[in-house]
Amino acid sequence: MPIFYSSPINPLKSVSFLLRSLTWARPMSQSTSIPKKLQRVRDHGYDNYMEVEKKLRKILKFQDLFLCQPHQTIPVSRLDTLARRLDFKQHEAGAFILKFPHVFEIYEHPVRRILYCRLTRKAHLQIEQENRALNDQIPDAVTRLRKLLMMSNTGRLRLEHIRIARRELGFPDDFEYSVILKNPQFFRLFDAKETRNKYIEIVERDPTLAVCAIEKLREKEYREKGIDAEDIRFSFIVNFPPGFKIGKYYRIAVWKWQRIPYWSPYEDVSGYDLRSLEAQKRMEKRAIATIHELLSLTVEKKISLERIAHFRQAMNLPKKLKEFLLQHQGIFYISTRGNFGKLHTVFLREAYKKGELIEPNDLYLARRKLAELVLLSPRKANVDRELVNYRRDREDDEMVGIQSDYVENRFEGFVDEYNVRQDGERGRDSDLNSDSDAGSDFSDEDNKCEETVDAEI
Repeated sequence: MPIFYSSPINPLKSVSFLLRSLTWARPMSQSTSIPKKLQRVRDHGYDNYMEVEKKLRKILKFQDLFLCQPHQTIPVSRLDTLARRLDFKQHEAGAFILKFPHVFEIYEHPVRRILYCRLTRKAHLQIEQENRALNDQIPDAVTRLRKLLMMSNTGRLRLEHIRIARRELGFPDDFEYSVILKNPQFFRLFDAKETRNKYIEIVERDPTLAVCAIEKLREKEYREKGIDAEDIRFSFIVNFPPGFKIGKYYRIAVWKWQRIPYWSPYEDVSGYDLRSLEAQKRMEKRAIATIHELLSLTVEKKISLERIAHFRQAMNLPKKLKEFLLQHQGIFYISTRGNFGKLHTVFLREAYKKGELIEPNDLYLARRKLAELVLLSPRKANVDRELVNYRRDREDDEMVGIQSDYVENRFEGFVDEYNVRQDGERGRDSDLNSDSDAGSDFSDEDNKCEETVDAEI
């Protein structure tokens, strides 16, 4: 009778089989909340914008270097030495200047016979246009600074942080005098005792200014398109970049997030209880509204992530700003172009269309003039120079023709005058000859008289 031996049963295999059967029978449900970590999807329109911006930053450094010189010119021999202050390597500054002939030009000094470098006439006109637009919008700059201080928890900000972001906010270089000290009814400067830093504080909050740009946009959308008030009351305009994958559950998560109420960035939340989960969700959405309003106050609706980090503590913003903003790629876009990935620039997506501002201002248009000069082809600069030289040669030919006609006319007049003088001299000679003839007759008579007298003697 055969004997059958049963193989021993492995308990680990049975447990793993049981777990797999359970997972197959009951699949896990997808979450309907926005994930904390999302991969950034590139938008080449904004990245190309930053590639031009990278060149503009270097050009602006050179412009400041030229404008601070006595005659706004620099000898080519000293260019490398001065460009080292701008982090340029040897022989790199000259090659950079030659790339943009519409902004910089090299000429020979008429007396010293030395090569000099200076800004072109178009570049000077662009600087004058930007300065004019900057001075004209100083009243708007005062309003922007008041709104910026009202978003702070204590109503004050460090003056150094505002000075660093003055170009993005549209403030002039002397904003401490032209914007702050000239308006003592709105602002007050003081020195902190603990840190010895200078702060700027708002004197009084104005309720009429406590209206966000997104609230005005919601009202416009409600009146023009007739969207349901409940759907648009706390929502933001969302435009995802091309190539961004939107799944079913992510769409539901965005829809739920749009309906979460939040406190206004201008509202004081110091007395609220923020320990509950609902309060934390409101504060997260309030941080999105604060960054949205901060971008709306800038001239070009963009600002670097490092500038936003300066206002993080004063405006209750989260610590990991980049990961926080990547959760909402339909509202903001973070570009890493422009400084070899070291600089992060945040764009407000709803303010741009095809790489241009939808509602441009005068200061933005003046700054884009410099970008147009940068993007112009160097061949066009050579053509412009040839046209200028052609006009000068033509003017010189016309001047030479005028001078030759003038000389010929003067010569003809001189010849006529010379002929008249010759005729007059000839007449005078004939008169003198006649006078000499009369004098000879008189002498003959005298001789005769003398002879008669001698005969009588």
